[in-house]
Parts: sequence; structure tokens; C-alpha cells
Amino acid sequence: MASSVTLGSCPWVLHHHPSTQSKTPRSRSPSLITLKPITLTPKRTVSSASHTISSSLVTKEDSNLKSTSTTSSFDFMSYILRKADSVNRALDSAVPLREPLKIHEAMRYSLLAGGKRVRPVLCIAACELVGGEESLAMPAACAVEMIHTMSLIHDDLPCMDNDDLRRGKPTNHKVYGEDVAVLAGDALLSFAFEHLASATSSDVSPARVVRAVGELAKAIGTEGLVAGQVVDISSEGLDLNDVGLDHLEFIHLHKTAALLEASAVLGGIVGGGSDEEIERLRKFARCIGLLFQVVDDILDVTKSSQELGKTAGKDLIADKLTYPKLMGLEKSREFAEKLNREARDQLLGFDSDKVAPLLALANYIANRQN
Repeated sequence: MASSVTLGSCPWVLHHHPSTQSKTPRSRSPSLITLKPITLTPKRTVSSASHTISSSLVTKEDSNLKSTSTTSSFDFMSYILRKADSVNRALDSAVPLREPLKIHEAMRYSLLAGGKRVRPVLCIAACELVGGEESLAMPAACAVEMIHTMSLIHDDLPCMDNDDLRRGKPTNHKVYGEDVAVLAGDALLSFAFEHLASATSSDVSPARVVRAVGELAKAIGTEGLVAGQVVDISSEGLDLNDVGLDHLEFIHLHKTAALLEASAVLGGIVGGGSDEEIERLRKFARCIGLLFQVVDDILDVTKSSQELGKTAGKDLIADKLTYPKLMGLEKSREFAEKLNREARDQLLGFDSDKVAPLLALANYIANRQN
């Protein structure tokens, strides 16, 4: 059976083949699904070049810039700090400390723990790209970050990745206990949709709000984050001969890229973008989503826990599938560069001022150190 999958600007073909071998993952309950090797076949490659911005529209040459910070006047760090501050204030206001105190303390503990706020900033930048304002995107941006925080709380639980450190602080269940941590994640998940539906400006049509709700729900369900997570869990301890890069890409296109994709798509929807603009944002975010995971895998084996603000080397300890494990470190870095180029290709033709944050965000993800 074959189905079509789009990654970046390239169509891929997804083939399912009968599994030749199944194993029980190490330190896990038996899998509820049968893993099947997946083959993703690229249809074309993208060439690279290095040029400078010289027009009001992003061109093919501009899309392959090595660093926006050295080729334009756009100050990305100032931009992301300013937007992250806006997001932090909005999150603080959206989830106040109220009764029952314990659950709201636990929710706020993880939600306001800092972090790069890549997903909400992506949502806002996408909204502004298609002509919207930050205020239109902020409820969607907060909703995405609430769901992202939920996934971190649950991912750190002993039954999942069993991690004690997140963003340089003890994980939620270490502070509040496993029971409250589970409930805090559940509460953030449900409130994310309530906030998106109720706090979005009346300037956004009801049809677009409903569309945004549907996109977000799909991104975190069995066609998105949950699908990637369950296959990831079931893949631990598998022999490298039983899996390949296609299998790993399936995991991360769902586990990591799906929520980044939703962030950009939600921004495009509430910002009033056309269907074509929204789909280009979707493809852009899908590429940087996979790029984010490739870089994350590289950092896990090249940085210390102190540098990362979380436990380093835990993927190796858990015998998890990673890009360096399957491709080697150098090939993983080359793949990251390719994804960055393909992501930037999706932004061709947009106004250079409005597109600058997204171009810089792609480079930031590609070059981040934690």
C-alpha cells in the first residue's frame, strides 16, 4: 500500500511493507501496534547557492542564504526576545494562579518555565507574513505552547522518557508527583482549545476559528504527535537492521514536526492567509520541524546536560533511534543543511521584510546550541 506524503517542497511516496521481525522494546510494555518499515523516496533534490537580498521579494537566490544576520538588517534575537516576552505575558495572564491551587501551580510551573517559545513565535510570524497582526495570533500561539508544554510534562513521566530535568529545573512530576503532573498536562491540553476558541478576536471569522481548532486537534492526535510518540516508544531497542531513516522520519514528522506545522498553519489561518499561502507555510514548517529534531539529536550527543538544560545522552542510554545513530554525525549535519534550504524555498516570493523572521527562524533552528 502506498500513500503520498509531502516534506518541504518535495513530494515523497510512503510505502508500507510487511514487517519481517518484531521485538519488545526495552523497559516498555509490549507494543500495541505492529511496526512496519516505511520507505520515503525523494523525488528531487535542491541545489544551494549563497547570495544577498537585493529586492523587495525573496528570490531563489535569497532562499539559500547561510545567515540572515549577516546579510540583512533584521535583528532576529531582538525579534524573538520581544515576541517571547509578549507570549510569556499572555500565558501568565491566560493561566492565573487560582483554585484549585495545586493544579494551577503545576500548570504554571511548566508553562512559565521559560524556553525558546519557537512554536508560538512561529505562529505569530506566520500571521504577520500573510498580513495579520500579533494580537490576532496570540491566542493560537498560547494554545500551541500549552499543548507543547503538556507534551513535555507527559514525555518526562517515568512511563515515558523518565526524565528528571527540563529547562534546567526538576521535571513536573518530580515537584508535584506523577498524579498531579498527568492532570496538569491534561488540563493544559483541554484549556488550549478553550482559549483558542474563546480568546481569539472577533475580527477572525468563526469559520477560520473552527478551521484552526481542527488543524490543532489533528496535529496532536493519531495523525500527528500521538502517532509519532507511540511509534517512537515501540522503536526503542530495535536492531538497526530492522529500521531505517524512513522509519525515523515517520516518527519525527509526526512527533515533532506536526506541532510546528500546526503553529505556522494556525498563524496563517487567523491572519487571513489564502489557501496557497497556508499550504506554503505548512510545508515550510514541516521542513523546520524535521530540522529541529535532527539538530536535537545532534545536540544530544555533542553537548553536556549543563549546556542543554536537560539530560544529555539520554537517547543513547534509552537505545532510541536517532539520526546520528543511523546516519552518523557528519551526514546528520548535511541533512540538517538540506532541510534548511528546502524550508527557505517555500518562502520565495513573499515580501522580504515580512518573511525575514521566518528565514531567520529556520537558521536559528539549524544553528541552535541547546
